[in-house]
Amino acid sequence: MNAAQSGGVGGGVSARVVALLTLAAFINYVDRGNLATAGPLIRDQLGLSNTQLGLLLSAFFWSYAPGQLPAGWLAERLDARRVLACGLAVWGVATALTGLATGFIMLLVLRVTLGIGESVMYPASFKILAREALSGQLGRANGWMAAGQLSGPAFGTLAGGLLMAWLGWRVVIFVFGCASLLWLWPWLRTPREAARQQSPGLKDSPSALMILRRRELWGSCLGHFCQAYALYLVLSWLPVYLVKARGFSMTEMAQIGAGVYALSALTSVLTGWVSDHWLNAGASCNRVRKTALLIGFAGIAVCMSACALAGPLGSVLAMAGCGVCLGIVAPALFAAAQTLAGPEAAARWYGVQNFFGNFGGISAPVITGIVVDRTGNFSFAFLIAAVLAVVGMIAYGLIVHRIEPVDWRTPDRGGLVPVLTRQE
Repeated sequence: MNAAQSGGVGGGVSARVVALLTLAAFINYVDRGNLATAGPLIRDQLGLSNTQLGLLLSAFFWSYAPGQLPAGWLAERLDARRVLACGLAVWGVATALTGLATGFIMLLVLRVTLGIGESVMYPASFKILAREALSGQLGRANGWMAAGQLSGPAFGTLAGGLLMAWLGWRVVIFVFGCASLLWLWPWLRTPREAARQQSPGLKDSPSALMILRRRELWGSCLGHFCQAYALYLVLSWLPVYLVKARGFSMTEMAQIGAGVYALSALTSVLTGWVSDHWLNAGASCNRVRKTALLIGFAGIAVCMSACALAGPLGSVLAMAGCGVCLGIVAPALFAAAQTLAGPEAAARWYGVQNFFGNFGGISAPVITGIVVDRTGNFSFAFLIAAVLAVVGMIAYGLIVHRIEPVDWRTPDRGGLVPVLTRQE
């Protein structure tokens, strides 16, 4: 049975694989975000300061970010599907045990373990999509994955927040961790599709040095950092911001937070569909991906600035706008990395990119906690994210000259000079 017959998205990667990767991204973000949702309760129950809570929210990235490098290597060298399954097993167990944690140190250790397990998610997934998906499918496939990524916090914030207000944070996090492990059964039973062929004449995958010399990689790393900073400011601090700074109840926070994430998820699906339609109509990959990236980053800069300056209602509307703009950026950022690297190097490329990009995840929670403790409000924290969004526009607009497949057969003699397979 070919991909189209088995429900493939246009004849390449199967719909079942896309659906399960979307579900894995959903689980990934529910599990990494549940500590933020429980943050107001954990802070009060365990007597933590904003700085300590920021450290807990950041600790996940202490292992997640450096873990991208070995995860990319493993996904290239071993079976990417098995690598993903092993990672999910680790992070599911770590999530369940978080519900049993009794103090700051135990929570810190479990958050680091969670980061180790989740580090394989995107290098392995990108390897699978780069090998199986056609060029005209990447927008929709990545749109759905981004929707899973962004609807995870929507579900976790709404369902998790309401359940935590009723049952307490320990029971909810434990149950979520156990439920995550159920994903392994359908994934391990999923049939394999035929992989796309590597570039003609390319006998071996590009070396690490070849990848690291690409100008496009470093522009992508900088842009990813800027996107991740804004994303994880929202994911880490939105519940505390709504409850402590804006005076909403836990129930109201859950509803507003879920609405922001739901808008982001819907925008991701729409962005993926529009980009594939535009690409199949004859537009260049460079134009399609850069348009989404530049519009999305510009919107994030405007909305983050509005969050810093507006009143309670205006800040909620601005946060919703920020969610929409994050939904525009995410599918384009994913597809750009897969397009540039190709099936030969997708896992290692994104491992490096996600390693540097997720320093935004490390820094945003801690910097925000310190800023709030010292200033008493979130305004300056939002302005930092707005400035970084402008830097993200520069990264993808100027440093990454073109978003087209890199020709790994051509020596890069100039160092950090883009060499591409075709011109627009």
